[in-house]
Amino acid sequence: MSSSNTPRLSRRGFAFGMAGLTLTAACGNGVGNSNAATIDARVDATLTEMYTRYPNTQEIANKANGMLVMPLITEAGFVFGGGYGKGALRINGATVDYYSAVKGTAGLQIGAQQYAHVLFFMTEDALNDFRRSSGWTAGADIGYVVSDQADQLSTDLTTLRKPVLAAVFGQAGLQLGATVEGIKYTRIIP
Repeated sequence: MSSSNTPRLSRRGFAFGMAGLTLTAACGNGVGNSNAATIDARVDATLTEMYTRYPNTQEIANKANGMLVMPLITEAGFVFGGGYGKGALRINGATVDYYSAVKGTAGLQIGAQQYAHVLFFMTEDALNDFRRSSGWTAGADIGYVVSDQADQLSTDLTTLRKPVLAAVFGQAGLQLGATVEGIKYTRIIP
């Protein structure tokens, strides 16, 4: 057999392969194989951290019709990027469904980051719209009560009247601007 028929791996091919492998590994984010008990334990820890660091979120949680808790979103990008995480929807303190979150980005970007976020559904309609959709995407109309841009934003009446509020916290990494805008949430079976 001739060695000319054997594909050769170029430096460029190797570099692209390693970049793809790194991005794929980053998206693994440690949640594991969707095990419900693991996700629930991470959700509990995330809520404890949020309530401790940002006490105003406890009052918001008490008023919310439901909360989607995403304990760990991992994002990575070099021009094109993406993010992934798993979490749980809680109503009256009990998990009712599990969700994955996927985010794709393009533009001038480089780096990776991890963060947690919680969506508070402040109206029954917002919660029902989320639960009925086959894939709900967060938009720019979400009000932020905790953000990576400031330790704590005010919870004025204008913010509290929004149907969906978000808390983004625990950011670690080299990429800036963690938001929930553009993230698509899909129900999963753990």
